[in-house]
Amino acid sequence: MQHLYLFILLALLSEILGTVGGFGSSLFFVPIASYFLDFYSVLGITALFHVSSNLTKIYFFRKGVDKKLIFSIGIPAVIFVIIGAMLSKYVNVQILQIALSVFLISISLLLLFFNKLIIEPTIINSVSGGVLSGLVAGLVGTGGAIRGMVLAAFDLKTEIFIATSALIDLGIDCSRSGIYVWNGYVHQHDLYLIPILFVVSILGTFIGKKILEKISAKHFKTLVLALVLITGLLSLLKIFFPSLSMI
Repeated sequence: MQHLYLFILLALLSEILGTVGGFGSSLFFVPIASYFLDFYSVLGITALFHVSSNLTKIYFFRKGVDKKLIFSIGIPAVIFVIIGAMLSKYVNVQILQIALSVFLISISLLLLFFNKLIIEPTIINSVSGGVLSGLVAGLVGTGGAIRGMVLAAFDLKTEIFIATSALIDLGIDCSRSGIYVWNGYVHQHDLYLIPILFVVSILGTFIGKKILEKISAKHFKTLVLALVLITGLLSLLKIFFPSLSMI
């Protein structure tokens, strides 16, 4: 029971940080949940959790979306998340776990130390970003950081950025959820977590929205990325030192 309370608390923290940082909660939730569940179960639960999380974000940040980006990023992302989700069944789970850890470490270092890196707001870059974010999300459970980098190039207002990202993510999560269920990643004994995570998504998004109203998202992103780096390093340590697992 103590593990359940800790799991809920960490899931709530993931949702808050994901909302404020603009990367989505899965960037934290996937590696955190892997301490409590096997990796394939994490993929299944994360996809279902994210459906409610993104619906909540769309409601709270419903002032508008960028329709052009929905098509140029969203459609390629949905197509390639299906491909990634299907491929995940055939890749060794330890390779997927290492890939996730390396991805978290790499993306956080890239955005921390090359924060002036500019992606040109072109149709080619938006389509490429959609393809890469979808494929990575299907394989390892999180691609929001890649999508966030691409969206940032278009200089959107905060509420439009989050709503657009959430709507694209909703399409991604609905698509991969079906594949994950088909692959057997969603287990009956884990379904009790769904209503709990639904409440967490509402509360976490609400708190995140309030934080965004009080502080600069730019400065907070530095803290978020530092936490992503730590999370990635801890995830990598867990793979090579299984005794660190909280399961």
